[in-house]
Amino acid sequence: MTKLQWGIIGLGQIAHDFAETFNQSSSQLTACASRSLAKAETFAQQFNLSKAYGSYEELLADKAIDIIYIAVPNRQHSQHIMQALHAGKHVLCEKAITMNAAELQAAIELAEQNELILAEAMTIFNMPLYQELHGLIDSGRLGNLKMIQAPFGSYKEPDPTNRFFNPDLAGGALLDIGTYAVSFARWFLSEQPEVVASTMIPFSTGVDEQSVTILQNQKNELATINLTFQAKMPKKGIVAFENGYLTIEDYPRADKAELFFNDGTTETIESGFTGNAMNYEIENMVKVINGELPNKSLFFTKDVIDILDQMQQKWHK
Repeated sequence: MTKLQWGIIGLGQIAHDFAETFNQSSSQLTACASRSLAKAETFAQQFNLSKAYGSYEELLADKAIDIIYIAVPNRQHSQHIMQALHAGKHVLCEKAITMNAAELQAAIELAEQNELILAEAMTIFNMPLYQELHGLIDSGRLGNLKMIQAPFGSYKEPDPTNRFFNPDLAGGALLDIGTYAVSFARWFLSEQPEVVASTMIPFSTGVDEQSVTILQNQKNELATINLTFQAKMPKKGIVAFENGYLTIEDYPRADKAELFFNDGTTETIESGFTGNAMNYEIENMVKVINGELPNKSLFFTKDVIDILDQMQQKWHK
């Protein structure tokens, strides 16, 4: 089988992480593009890529490239997704995949029209541990889901010019760390929730610096999402059921969960490897393209983007 060829658009830190961990037998990282040819050439040399382009358009025009990995700032995602899909490329885009549900729907429709695969690089939806946990929940041992806690706190230097606080770059905690917390909650909720309450405290630039949100679905499953960019919090997810609860440390790329049953017994479930998180995304993307997995890559992503929209609407009423 011919290896699928990848190209990267945007060469910031996340692109470096992607290239450094790329390790696949069925696909190959071949090209990169930046608005600076010198930057692209340096990146290509560092990661032994055969092609470097000084514009995104040149990369998209390369007929040998099958898949584009988009790693530009959030606000630019939709533009580059659409351009890549128009160019006939499959797309794996960093989170948050788009700024809102309308942008995502337009991208989905274009991908379907062109018979291309579009996916979000969300580790939670690709880590083997979460597949294992779904199997455990489906077995009924834990009983009905009752409540989820998904905190994420990360201290960022309060510099209004950096991307975390810059509104022109879609800054704010929600579109950065919040996508992990909401994705964690949605993975376990048995159906799509509504935002029943949400409050936000803005940074001086106007972007969200911290927030608390309550989600509830029609099965009365609840989830709380707690975010901040000015205090560290343990990324410890808690999922509580009638018969016990589970905890997951560092949940964005977790490979272990602890189970605590009401009868006092405990179990540990381990699956996958944290350091291989990006490779799971890449591997699953290729399997969908090759027809080895069903194309369900955006099932949860669509719900998450809808929740993010609801949260922001609550804040700006």
